[in-house]
Amino acid sequence: MVDIGEQTSASPAGSRQEPAEGFPKADVLHRFIAKFIDFLIVAALARLFSPVGFFAGMIYLLIADGLFQGRSAGKRLIGLQTLRFDTGTAVSFRESILRNVPLAAAYLCLIVPYIGWLAAGGTVLIEALLVIGNLHGHRVGDEIAKTQVVDQRPAAQEIRPERPTDA
Repeated sequence: MVDIGEQTSASPAGSRQEPAEGFPKADVLHRFIAKFIDFLIVAALARLFSPVGFFAGMIYLLIADGLFQGRSAGKRLIGLQTLRFDTGTAVSFRESILRNVPLAAAYLCLIVPYIGWLAAGGTVLIEALLVIGNLHGHRVGDEIAKTQVVDQRPAAQEIRPERPTDA
């Protein structure tokens, strides 16, 4: 569990203030890489276990964040975790399903050629833009389930290797 505490800022009028709730935004590139890994797993399930593999992929997509204490396979590899932003605890399967409904709907649209593909692409694009543009990286699914993706290795990013000094 991450203990961030309350965030407040006393900034001059006209500048953007940070909200008092939520955690620091996880790195967007890390989130995209983790989701790409999860999409590869979904595609592999759909391809390897035809014809039921499509639905196995959908089930994985829905419950993935409930695995490994709030970490899908992609998030676990990259070092991210999905937490409830009201309690700071790892998400359960319930929150995982709620937060991934928009992506599962996009995946289901892939059955319909052309129009479904456009709808799926549009849904994924909107979710990606929200991850980039939202102050805390919340997408529609995060707002529905009251969750947030956080980086579990913030100290690793701050540590810089020391340069040897010449004596």
